[in-house]
Amino acid sequence: MTDHVERAPTVRHLFRNFWRIAKPYWVSEDKYYAWGLLLVIICLSLGVVFMNVQFNKWNNEFYNSLQDYNLPAFKAALWKFGYLAAAYIVIAVHAIWFQQMLEIRWRKWATAYFTQRWLRDNTFYRMQLTDKNTDNPDQRIAEDVDQFISYSLSLSLGLLRAVVTLVSFVGILWTLSGPLSFMLGNTQLTIPGYMVWVALVYAAVGTGITLWLGYPLVGLNFMQQRYEADFRFGLIRVRENAESVALYRGAQDEELRLRQRFVQVVSNYWSLMRMNKRLTWFTSFWGQLAIIFPLIVAAPRFFAKEIPLGGLMQINSAFGKVYDSLEFIISSFSTLAKWKAVIDRLTTFEYSMAAADQLPRLQPSAQAAGLSLEQLRVSKPDGEVLLDDLALTMQPGDSLLIRGKSGAGKSTLLRAIAGIWPYAQGSIGLASNTRALFLSQKPYMPLGTLRAALFYPQDVGHDEEQIRQLLALAGLTHLLPRLDETDAWSHVLSLGEQQRIALLRAILLKPDYLFLDESTSALDADGEARLYQAVREAMRAGVMISVGHRTGLVEYHQQALDCLGQGCWSLQPL
Repeated sequence: MTDHVERAPTVRHLFRNFWRIAKPYWVSEDKYYAWGLLLVIICLSLGVVFMNVQFNKWNNEFYNSLQDYNLPAFKAALWKFGYLAAAYIVIAVHAIWFQQMLEIRWRKWATAYFTQRWLRDNTFYRMQLTDKNTDNPDQRIAEDVDQFISYSLSLSLGLLRAVVTLVSFVGILWTLSGPLSFMLGNTQLTIPGYMVWVALVYAAVGTGITLWLGYPLVGLNFMQQRYEADFRFGLIRVRENAESVALYRGAQDEELRLRQRFVQVVSNYWSLMRMNKRLTWFTSFWGQLAIIFPLIVAAPRFFAKEIPLGGLMQINSAFGKVYDSLEFIISSFSTLAKWKAVIDRLTTFEYSMAAADQLPRLQPSAQAAGLSLEQLRVSKPDGEVLLDDLALTMQPGDSLLIRGKSGAGKSTLLRAIAGIWPYAQGSIGLASNTRALFLSQKPYMPLGTLRAALFYPQDVGHDEEQIRQLLALAGLTHLLPRLDETDAWSHVLSLGEQQRIALLRAILLKPDYLFLDESTSALDADGEARLYQAVREAMRAGVMISVGHRTGLVEYHQQALDCLGQGCWSLQPL
């Protein structure tokens, strides 16, 4: 989390950013299915417009039959309405069905795409080092992707229907409304198809006022997404660190922090409410006026008996359709504001991942066996040098203990060897096609069964006797009955138990390279000795590097690297 303010991208780049996010799916391996579905949806949308044209014609027949007291024509109009309505329902239902089908396929692909990009090459880790503005990647993948797809399809298809409806009904309205003649001074003026011009002016005025009133909604929706995600992140942090918060008796402090974050949610939401209220006042008034407005404008020709009742109602219907298509922006403005906010959040997420990809990567070079470091410089993000010109060579079976004061660069050196620390220069040589395992002070316990946690990240093994012996060695026999239970093990097990599970993981997997970053800090001396001895036996054919302060670790390592600070170091045999 950060106190920096994330800036929304400008409206000028909205469609470029939209295509940047949407394009990968439409050129992906699923493109033929996607374009096929989109074609079906477009055809069904055009079918809806065609049915609306038929209903407009039906208005003329139905209301003329009423005006003429023509019972047979009235009954025929009712039958016609029946089969028109049935056809409309079938088309409308399937239009929604196929649109939802496209939405879920697109979301499935896009979620996998963003998740892979976020996880690929440890981008999720590097973003934390370089980008202090892109908050809550989890929300951007889980929620923003879904909303982006839903809003994009609904708005684009809505715009398509609006354009086709406008083209279809402008001709009808032009023909039905006829010319309007009036005197201006001594000159008689005639406006052909005057209802079309009335609809254009009416919609243009409404759209302009709506844009003016509703523009602040764009920024407010962007910030609402951010504040909601920040608040949820705070709740998750309390849940994940429940024991620490309880032991520190920090519930009151956490409540204050959560309240402060929720105040931002509420304050911004009040601003949204005020803007929406102001916008709704106008759009409701303008929409209600649009119901009666065409009747008022066309009434003079009706009372002059130039058009029948059916013609008046057909004009009213056609005007409504033309106006609806022209006022698309008015009716969709809130959705447009949310759509832009979602695009902005996904765009900044994309830029952040791209920036993380551009950071330098210290790629290990292949060598026959063992590990070698040459002219390695490890720095902090601010440029402060932790280790300079480090040279080290280790062969299979060798072991190294890294010591030093806190902040001297011990853990950072392991990150550099792992290839996830971008602020490192030099040469690292590793044997190719080998496996490395890094165990941190706070072990990672994946979601799933305890058996899966023992073998993470490799496939689960089923040597029950070996597992039973190792659990006994670690003093964890009480967990035997729960091996295949799924639980939140990072909360169920103590830190010491989690560290013992992680050490057993190293014994079971026997990696070629094992890196332990104070991985026994929560163990007693006897437990540490038993497990380190077992780990050392398992690593006789591999390279083992440990970070630690305890003197008891010396006997399990052959060399010691002392980090002295300010780039200095010393290497000595043990």
